[in-house]
Amino acid sequence: MLTLALVRASRALPAGVNAASPAGAGAFVHRRAFRPSATTSSTSTTSSASSAGCLSPVSSCAAAFGERLAISDRHGTATYGVLLRAAGRVARRIQRALGGDDGGNPASEAVAFLCPNDARYVAAQWATWLRGSVAVPLYHRHPRRELHYVAGDCGARVVLSTEEFAETAAGVAREMGVPHVTVMHSDVYGGGGGDDDDDGVGGGGATGGDWRERPAMIVYTSGTTGRPKGVLSTHGNLHAQVSCLLEAWEWSCDDVILHTLPLHHTHGIVNKLLCPLAVGASCVMLPEFDARQVWEHLLSGEASPRVNVFMAVPTVYARLIDYYDEHYTRPRVRDFVRGMCKEHIRLMVSGSAALPTPVLERWEEITGHRLLERYGMTELGMVLSNPLRGDRIPGTVGSPLPGVEVRIVMEAVSGGGESCKAIVQADSKSTRVTPGFEGKEGELQVSGPSVFKEYWRRPLETKEAFTSDGWFKTGDTAVYRDGTFRLLGRTSADIIKSGGYKISALEVEWNLLSHPDVTDVAVIGAPDSLWGQRVTALVVLRRGATLTLKQIKEWARERMVAYTIPSEMILMDELPRNAMGKVNKKDLLKKFFP
Repeated sequence: MLTLALVRASRALPAGVNAASPAGAGAFVHRRAFRPSATTSSTSTTSSASSAGCLSPVSSCAAAFGERLAISDRHGTATYGVLLRAAGRVARRIQRALGGDDGGNPASEAVAFLCPNDARYVAAQWATWLRGSVAVPLYHRHPRRELHYVAGDCGARVVLSTEEFAETAAGVAREMGVPHVTVMHSDVYGGGGGDDDDDGVGGGGATGGDWRERPAMIVYTSGTTGRPKGVLSTHGNLHAQVSCLLEAWEWSCDDVILHTLPLHHTHGIVNKLLCPLAVGASCVMLPEFDARQVWEHLLSGEASPRVNVFMAVPTVYARLIDYYDEHYTRPRVRDFVRGMCKEHIRLMVSGSAALPTPVLERWEEITGHRLLERYGMTELGMVLSNPLRGDRIPGTVGSPLPGVEVRIVMEAVSGGGESCKAIVQADSKSTRVTPGFEGKEGELQVSGPSVFKEYWRRPLETKEAFTSDGWFKTGDTAVYRDGTFRLLGRTSADIIKSGGYKISALEVEWNLLSHPDVTDVAVIGAPDSLWGQRVTALVVLRRGATLTLKQIKEWARERMVAYTIPSEMILMDELPRNAMGKVNKKDLLKKFFP
């Protein structure tokens, strides 16, 4: 979020408070508030943007946190002040590459950047916002064709990259006819040079206007329903997405999060990077997930900084469990693992895909932590969350986060045709259920300041994504029962209609994963001329195990409703998952039932 102007001279930030922003810098700090003093502020950071209206509370914090540790990675460490100065150098480099042209509408000034998971990613992101441009993160594991599609679709005026990705990024830039700019290793980890290496943090761009309404970032969806769509969020949207998590999960400047996720999705960008940087916390970044390194960071009693927050997708937790089972076999070692996690880790979160109950239960056995499940989307940030303090029911996603409104809507047929009826409506303070409809399923819809602005250059899809009264249609089926929300899956891919029944593929998966020989499963609705769809399970077995359809049916009869038991089973060595641990079920349907 660190908005368009990003940083103001620290002398204008008495006691860490920016009077011009809607809330003071301290408004983001929870648990133990950090109050920067004159000695901790970065006294040399300045901005060429003069309009106070361009500043947000987060940008005020970033400037005021000065020499506090922001990022620790494989190359070294970077304080908030170092990152701000690096961002300024990169912003001026972009400015020169564009010939000093500030352009017109900031929404048309997208900067696509290709960076690894380290401090240089932050410098690139902040440099983009210093200019008042729109940040468009690229992912280094995507093929060249996909990188070119994203950079072209967003209309990037510049392609930015670190040195190790310079050849790929420069190639994309040449194909588009735009400049390529490099974030140098020395920008962040020491050195600098030439006229870039001065004390100012300028870069043109942001002048005047309300920072909340300015375009901030375009993140591309995974493309499960066609070519990826660019989700455009304003600084106000990002501010709302961060604020609700800071309050609900009690972030503070004492926190240290271990970051292992890709930085081209909301989970990695908002939950794991913008949140800690909003409060002066620290982020330990690994270039990619490695089970051994993650366990070492979680268990190290001498590491500085010591990790106390961890978030991941279910696949990561499953792989950490596998590593634990293979390498931590002695009882005393297992006691040590549990003791260290209970004593030093305050929060562990799972998201981006449904968390199988066996994984949740096994992780709790190992670490003493019941994973906090939550629900969100690229278009919304986080929407629902189990409580930080209180009961967490397996398979549920809790209640609305602060500032978010949700409702469950059922389609009904009236005399005038199809209409919709809201059977549940809730915010963080109250829930209203239409009598007789608790436990009934319907589409989850969302409203609030965190909801994205638009699908980039897709006005028709944007219009179709919202109801006539302005609620975003998630396309997810949900139920409200016993005081909590449960997601049944994507209406298009995870709801199977068979013989007149509506079956949640996710619930079938949860049941099958409790079988001792099943390690992974995806359930799809295969086309069937008689039943409409038939429940088909794609199953991965534990090493050395064998299982037949007849055996799984016999096992399931005592545990599952008859019409939900799979009528077909396909054994697989591994399920294809994307970087966020999600299975594209439409691709599986095309593969096995073309």
